[in-house]
Amino acid sequence: MADNILKVGKENVINKVRKYLTLISPELNTKVSYFIIKKKKINLQEPETLDEKISWLKLNNYNENQLVIDCANKVSVRNYVESLDLTYILPKLYGIYSSVNEIDFNKLPNQFALKWNTGSGGNLICLDKEKDLGRNISRFKKWGDNWKRNKPYLIRAEMQYKYADLKIICEEYLGNEHTPLPDDYKFYCFNGEAKLVMICVDREKNKPRFYFFNRNWELQRINKDGISAPENFKLEKPAIIEEMFLCADKLSSPFPFVRTDLYNIDNRIVFGELTFTPSGGIDSNLPYEADLLLGSMLKL
Repeated sequence: MADNILKVGKENVINKVRKYLTLISPELNTKVSYFIIKKKKINLQEPETLDEKISWLKLNNYNENQLVIDCANKVSVRNYVESLDLTYILPKLYGIYSSVNEIDFNKLPNQFALKWNTGSGGNLICLDKEKDLGRNISRFKKWGDNWKRNKPYLIRAEMQYKYADLKIICEEYLGNEHTPLPDDYKFYCFNGEAKLVMICVDREKNKPRFYFFNRNWELQRINKDGISAPENFKLEKPAIIEEMFLCADKLSSPFPFVRTDLYNIDNRIVFGELTFTPSGGIDSNLPYEADLLLGSMLKL
């Protein structure tokens, strides 16, 4: 069994301070966190970069936007996807539960994925139900208890998660014996158009690399991995990439910005999630020039 469950333990001091700042004011947290991480003041009056614009949306729109709140929830977002006649891209659903105790594991297949509907790393990928389910289920449950108690959305002031009624969603396992963690396609969507896709590869090696491509499948050398890629670097163009872009367009249509995460499973599109505030709007891995370029694509 593989998992990426967050370790439950003592919070570090910085996260405690950030949560306290959010309780005082989400804007105060954002300003202080941005200054500490980016080493500069954030411009929320006339935002220019993508991080600044996401932060503005986080504080002035997404925090009370009911559609955003629904679509940030891994359970209720399924209704949104179905409403767009995109039911065919949803992963197979085995069940939705309020607690681990409700799950009848005898009725589940040998391989499956358990996810908390609020995300933030609380996933459990079961590769062999009979082998070591108990220990990992215990850790999975502790993550949920930790979420209820510590409210990790306060760390980045992502208030769209505040209203979530914590649920467990059980879906099909998407990997196979050759690729236990399928390549992840993250579409950057601006004002209803997916302009770029960031592909995450080699996750199973614990050394993920990220590359941006445009709709013409041209490498965009705007991040660390893209800049350092060899001159002749290529990734095979998926046969269904155009359809994936169109799905991302449709899913993102009501939102100024959203990152639409999809999978390509043997030329089958599978929905992952909608991410409205990547890195909480403070991405330390995004070079300033790329931050400014992506920001120019987003019209507030």
